[in-house]
Amino acid sequence: MRITCIIPAYNEANRIAEVLKVALDHPSLSEIIMVDDGSTDSTVAQALETSALYGHFQLVRHESNSGKSSAIATGIEEATGDLLLFLDSDLKGLGLQEISALIKPVTEGDADVSLSLRRNAPRLWHWLGVDYISGERIMPRALLSAHTETIRNLRGFGLEVFLNTLWIQQNLRLSVVEWPAVESTPKWQKLGRLRGALADMNMLADMFATVGPTVALRQIKALRSQRISPRRRFAH
Repeated sequence: MRITCIIPAYNEANRIAEVLKVALDHPSLSEIIMVDDGSTDSTVAQALETSALYGHFQLVRHESNSGKSSAIATGIEEATGDLLLFLDSDLKGLGLQEISALIKPVTEGDADVSLSLRRNAPRLWHWLGVDYISGERIMPRALLSAHTETIRNLRGFGLEVFLNTLWIQQNLRLSVVEWPAVESTPKWQKLGRLRGALADMNMLADMFATVGPTVALRQIKALRSQRISPRRRFAH
């Protein structure tokens, strides 16, 4: 079973090398696709330097910034694997073990899909046992191949909510894998406190534009019911 890893990136020059190195090092990933979404910094240069040291990946570039959903749609169209692994490009603390833990429930047939629960996910997500907007997921390519144009046209962060809808509609078995050593980079560290706070508010607006708050709560409840038991915890 071939696995394609898709990494969308926009102005992640300070972080892309760490994520890309781990993906390139992982023996179970057959194909690595990085979609640069119109970066204006040295993201592409840093990625190519990493590739020269750790191995080949496929680079696809958008001429202008189109948003994460569009970048993921481009990656899906280019992918050839049976399974798709999505990795955000701003992760800190990611290792080979975390990727293995995320893909194992699916490749071994215990679950149909899986997603991560990172250390700095909101406390509420930890208490509920599911991060319904996690960017780190693995699922069959066949599940998404007919939906690339829909995905491309989603507003910013509506991607995860749309993926949840597909998972719930098909009642897919879900594995939630805790990543206690991994964090996503807070937006205030990338953009400054004011711009970071505005970006967080825009993210919430984008999600609720895809589904309203009531539907979001229903999604969380449904995903919790679809989890395989017990919840998997990965630790170094």
